[in-house]
Amino acid sequence: MAEHTVKQFDLELDDLKSRVLLMGGIVEQQMRMAMQGLYGADINLLSAVEQGDVRLDEAELQLDMVCNQLIAKRQPTAIDLRVVIGVQKTGLELEKAGNKALKIARIARSLHEKHPLFTPTVELRHMSEDALDMLRRALDAFSRADSMSATDVLQADDLVDSEYRSITRQLITFMMEDPRTISQALEIMGMAKAIERVADHARAVAENVIYIASGMNVRHIDVNDIRTKLASDSAETR
Repeated sequence: MAEHTVKQFDLELDDLKSRVLLMGGIVEQQMRMAMQGLYGADINLLSAVEQGDVRLDEAELQLDMVCNQLIAKRQPTAIDLRVVIGVQKTGLELEKAGNKALKIARIARSLHEKHPLFTPTVELRHMSEDALDMLRRALDAFSRADSMSATDVLQADDLVDSEYRSITRQLITFMMEDPRTISQALEIMGMAKAIERVADHARAVAENVIYIASGMNVRHIDVNDIRTKLASDSAETR
């Protein structure tokens, strides 16, 4: 491949990564607005999340199209192909995370409209902050192609899962003690599940980072085993 063609391809790969980070920024903003709207009972802010979702959908479609065009035009192999595929998968995960942020905003709006005195629990706030932190760290690892930092995101998912189970148990108890809370509790449960899924999508982004940087498919592999393998591979290349 001619030198100018190689440089052009590198620029095209950088463009893909920039598109992913732009999408990630939109998702982070969506989540922040959804949670701020929830805790501040700000209906206008919750409504604004829907507008951002349109931007995110368009960005994901554009990313997918550019990835497919790049594969057809450049026919990348080995590491380059891995980057394109990993970027494409990451874009899809971010689009799904944005959908969950929209779901959170819609449920929050419904809760505040039906129950003017509704106050979200501290546990829900903590869970949402942890999920958002996972997303932020996954995107940071993506920007630096940092596999080891990505493993920290994988481990953090266990905390969010635990928080989700705890919130679910509390809500079930409330419903059993007072059937009048069932409708509200089910909506909160749906919101908690959406937050937990945002964390899952952040985890998937981190898994893609490891795949792009090292070629490892780490789904269903214990995080400690992943770290050991990454450390071993790093030592061999020194």
